[in-house]
Amino acid sequence: MTTKRNLLPRRLAIPSIVLAATGALLGSSVLSGREHSPRAMNVLVMGTDERDTISADEKHKFHAGGQACGCTDVLMLIHLSARRDRVSVIGLPRDSWANIPQYRAPDGKQRKAHSAKLNAAYQEGGAELTVKTVESMTGLNVDRFVQVDFRRFMDSVNEVGGVEVCTPRRLKDLATGMDLKPGKHRLGGGQSLQYVRSRHVDTSADLGRIQRQQRFLFQSLREVQERKLLGDPRRTLHLMRTLLGSGSQGFSLNELVQEAAALRRLPDAATEFTTVPIGGFAPASVGIGSALAWDDRKTDALFKKVHQDQPLLARGENPGPKDPPTILGSTVPVRGGTYACR
Repeated sequence: MTTKRNLLPRRLAIPSIVLAATGALLGSSVLSGREHSPRAMNVLVMGTDERDTISADEKHKFHAGGQACGCTDVLMLIHLSARRDRVSVIGLPRDSWANIPQYRAPDGKQRKAHSAKLNAAYQEGGAELTVKTVESMTGLNVDRFVQVDFRRFMDSVNEVGGVEVCTPRRLKDLATGMDLKPGKHRLGGGQSLQYVRSRHVDTSADLGRIQRQQRFLFQSLREVQERKLLGDPRRTLHLMRTLLGSGSQGFSLNELVQEAAALRRLPDAATEFTTVPIGGFAPASVGIGSALAWDDRKTDALFKKVHQDQPLLARGENPGPKDPPTILGSTVPVRGGTYACR
């Protein structure tokens, strides 16, 4: 798997980008598929825990305060098939054991390759180093990236009139203030932020949060499709502007609008979701704390399918998601329809 570069301006001013999966979520649902593109595309959606883009009142109301570390909370790799008839979303746990490639630090000094948790790549070298790290770990080219902070996420959710989520069990997290009873709930921007940030709901920790973020992403795409929000060019342009904000991104506004238009009729069965298979934990000798180690064999098989632009699920397969997911063991891809609110 060769690693050639095809990123739009990758050097971005690192605005306060928070809540990875979150922004990731809505971001990817709204950013899929370039029309008439001759090749597949891999998009890395990232967000950080920086939180200076929302007001003090919003921080208090939605339990979004605290000290930021300037790292990515969650990363999602989104694969758009060459024919733009399939989207595969792969969650990359923030606490994954990673080897940060050699890079030149902002002070001009060369830093050697070293072990760290995956979310530290952004803290050390921003989006560019995060992209390089993910490429080295997956063997894939990252063609574009999107980063979203709390403000962009909340405003984008409010722009589409909120997003409906559903749960068969109570979801409560004292850290984020989320408390949802079983059933359906339409969440505004701030409540959605609580939903996608919560990781203390059960013992599945970050893997459970990734699954909820993927559910949210699927429902976001569904809402946009059902309301035909991408059928109006001016509305689409405004929504994309809200999502991208004023900071530098790996997508131009015009390209993102084209990509959004290409997915407006994508059927539920054409979306796939999974998380990198976890094989265990990093050895204590590595010295980076409790970090998840990927299952090399299963991960190689997963990314080989992505590299070859193949679906993660065979025709006719439609397994259901395990809720909550287990931290160790086999990760089973699911179709978007299994995440749908009924």
